[in-house]
Amino acid sequence: MDARKLFAEFLGTALLVFIGVGAATLSFGFDMTGSSTSAGVVVTALAFGLVMLILAYGIGPISGAHINPAVTMGFLVSGRIPVTEAIGYWVAQILGGIAGAAVLRGMFSGATGYSTSHQGLGADGYGDASMIHLGLGGAFVAEVVLTFIFVAVVLAVTSKAASTVASCLAIGFALGTVHLVGIPLTGTSVNPARSIGPALFVGGDALSQLWLFIVAPLVGGAIAALVMLYLYPRKAEVSAAAHEKVEASVS
Repeated sequence: MDARKLFAEFLGTALLVFIGVGAATLSFGFDMTGSSTSAGVVVTALAFGLVMLILAYGIGPISGAHINPAVTMGFLVSGRIPVTEAIGYWVAQILGGIAGAAVLRGMFSGATGYSTSHQGLGADGYGDASMIHLGLGGAFVAEVVLTFIFVAVVLAVTSKAASTVASCLAIGFALGTVHLVGIPLTGTSVNPARSIGPALFVGGDALSQLWLFIVAPLVGGAIAALVMLYLYPRKAEVSAAAHEKVEASVS
């Protein structure tokens, strides 16, 4: 197991949580966007999308910039990484999510009157914790579908048959886009590590509902992998890789 890859996944997930969850907490917990819920949604979606784009370029060459257990699940099911590497990634990502949330919690504690029970920490939720009071079933479907969309984009643009220099842009835009829809529904997880960190510090409903934001994204990631295997068969990727080798030898 490459320690550099694991550290990149740890650091990337921590930064994703710090920026994305930080923006969510400032927008909705501290009411930085005032009475405009739409403004808070846009700000938070942009934060998640932009930091994902930056990290994809920054640590993509090292670890692939999964920084999300659901993405790693997609790579595992599609046969792009072995089980041992996937487990290592999951551990690093979860620890990174907790670390990012811990730094946020420590930083916000310096604000007058801050408490996780009042301002929160950008935790995901359903029922009373959902902006539209979305129930358990609807929340599960939302997380599966939104994760499916995001992971499918990641798998598609990183395949040998479709990979381009603009792949990181597509990944960042995809994460921002699913947040635009998902924030009013569940807060948008699509990433178990992103949900685990804040829930551990907020406790209460955030912790009791956490299972959904672990299971549903992993299911969505696995489904995305199966669909992408159909659209981008492994033999097509092998052919593309062989073609690249031929071109390299000729040049």
